[in-house]
Amino acid sequence: MTVDATASLGDLVTADPRRSRVFERLGIDYCCNGRRSLSEATREAGLDLDKVSAALDIPDAAPAQSPQPRENAALAHEIVDTHHAYLWEEMPRLLALVDKVHSVHGQAHPELAQVRDAYRQAVEELEPHLTEEERVVFPAISRMERAQAPLELRFGSLADRLEELMAEHDVVGDLFKRIRSLTGRYAVPDGACGSYVAMLKGLETMELDLHEHVHKENNVLFPRVIELEQRLSRSGRDRAADGDEWAHV
Repeated sequence: MTVDATASLGDLVTADPRRSRVFERLGIDYCCNGRRSLSEATREAGLDLDKVSAALDIPDAAPAQSPQPRENAALAHEIVDTHHAYLWEEMPRLLALVDKVHSVHGQAHPELAQVRDAYRQAVEELEPHLTEEERVVFPAISRMERAQAPLELRFGSLADRLEELMAEHDVVGDLFKRIRSLTGRYAVPDGACGSYVAMLKGLETMELDLHEHVHKENNVLFPRVIELEQRLSRSGRDRAADGDEWAHV
């Protein structure tokens, strides 16, 4: 199969989730910046398009299963049950570990103060973000899908709020890019204790999970919801126009 260089990174990963490993290895952001085309992303990264395309052209033998089309509400529930649940459990545990490693090793590794500050900021960004998705945005998606009609929402259209949530994803993504840079891509320094190693592994695992998490929202769920809201709004206007025509017959 030939990889389409004009396809977006998000669509390429949605078609075959195994491609996310290629992008991770090459340092290409397929989640927050998943709307970019493959050709655009490789050009920005200074990579050879043909070589990247070849790496993405994964044989079909024993393929990873692509997510099947599903209801938007079901996908939102899956995101909450997997990625949100992981973050709620892991964020405080890892925060305590980051603080501990900084207090013990901060003098020898001054960059740990910046790692601690960046991680704390990421947690402060994520906690209200996750809460709003679970209590407000995802329930609204479910209601709109059931009603098959646009909703009257206190924060305006769902599309506007989803764009804001994607901007919040960018903030967290940038913080983890900074953490990755400060730690030398999570490289274990000489003489690191078990807690130091566990901290680095925990931060790396969280960043990778966030990439998958944000990909599902930015490149799959949110575009589908925005398209549905727009379609329902057009349908509602068309019905209203038809009613006006009949009123004058």
